Amino acid sequence: MQESTRLASLGRDPQRFGGLVNTPIFRGSTILSSSMAEWEQRKADRAADVPGATTYGRFGTPTTHALEDAIAQLEGGHRAQLFPSGLAAITTVLTGLLRQGDHILVTDSAYGPTRGFLSRVLARFGVETTLYDPRIGAGIAALMRPNTRVVYVESPGSETFEIQDIPAIAEVAHRQGAHVVMDNTWGTPLFYKPFEHGVDVSIQAATKYIVGHSDAMLGIATCTAQTWPLIKQAAQDLGQTTSPDDAYLALRGLRTLGVRLRQHHSAGLEVARWLEGHDAIEAVLHPALPSHPGHALWQRDFLGACGLFSVVLKTTSVQDMHGFVDALQLFGLGVSWGGFESLVIPFTPGGDHTAARWPWRGQALRLHVGLEDPRDLIADLDQALVAMSRRLRAA
Repeated sequence: MQESTRLASLGRDPQRFGGLVNTPIFRGSTILSSSMAEWEQRKADRAADVPGATTYGRFGTPTTHALEDAIAQLEGGHRAQLFPSGLAAITTVLTGLLRQGDHILVTDSAYGPTRGFLSRVLARFGVETTLYDPRIGAGIAALMRPNTRVVYVESPGSETFEIQDIPAIAEVAHRQGAHVVMDNTWGTPLFYKPFEHGVDVSIQAATKYIVGHSDAMLGIATCTAQTWPLIKQAAQDLGQTTSPDDAYLALRGLRTLGVRLRQHHSAGLEVARWLEGHDAIEAVLHPALPSHPGHALWQRDFLGACGLFSVVLKTTSVQDMHGFVDALQLFGLGVSWGGFESLVIPFTPGGDHTAARWPWRGQALRLHVGLEDPRDLIADLDQALVAMSRRLRAA
């Protein structure tokens, strides 16, 4: 079955719900049994980890289970667990896999709050973290220790967009008994197949492309059969639960995910190519551009690119960068990404990164190219760059 057909059909069971095309929203906490025999069967099914089995709303509803099943099938994993945010998925997965005295290797390009959780929380519980250069590949063997339990990858990296050789990293990690955990939000289930490349747990901020409309917070972790019991138990121990309304919005988002991502891919590349040719731009960090240092790896492992990438202005002036952002009319200034709207946010990676050198001098910005016409987005960027260049010449 082709991907577009799967997106239209996974997580749906009209016969089960009176012919309704979409799985309904099930809100509930208490789930009644009509007899002791039914109650005991429900408990037995939950103990046996039967998919969809539940005795209490915190353990899921038909709405949340439908989304979990759909994502697990799309990513090629064993089972999936929903969380109230992408960060909740990350922190729960790491809590479930790590113990006191363990060591974790984390890409230096990881999402900032992930690094913060490791340094502010897990460090207090005796877990040691080592940051590594995301371009290390099989060289990660030199950093592995007897107590290394997790290698955390993110490809491409947040803001800096390095592409990692995940199959090479996974081979080393598995040889030494460590799990590979990946943030796969950029790749999505359509453009990167984590379990074909050696990943053990794939995490997504479903807030982004799966929901797709900037109106719900959601995280999801898809697991192998080996890691699933640990992640499921950690989610239950920490009381993680998800709104069925948000799960419903994500199920609805799945139906158009393929169409939207094709537009994000083509529009993002068109804008990136235009920016690459502008004399006010020092660098464009988009893995699908041949000029990107990780382009060959992206071509080998990815099936497409989303609308998120970074640019570096030639100016080093914070005031010039502020002027550029303030002049933009179609790019909103805000965090997150993956919705229909285009966004811009400045960042300063130099001070945060310790294992990977940041080679550019200019002011850096992350762009999300949404579903607007790329010609209009280019015109907006052009007028903002022209205004910035005028100020530079006047100075």
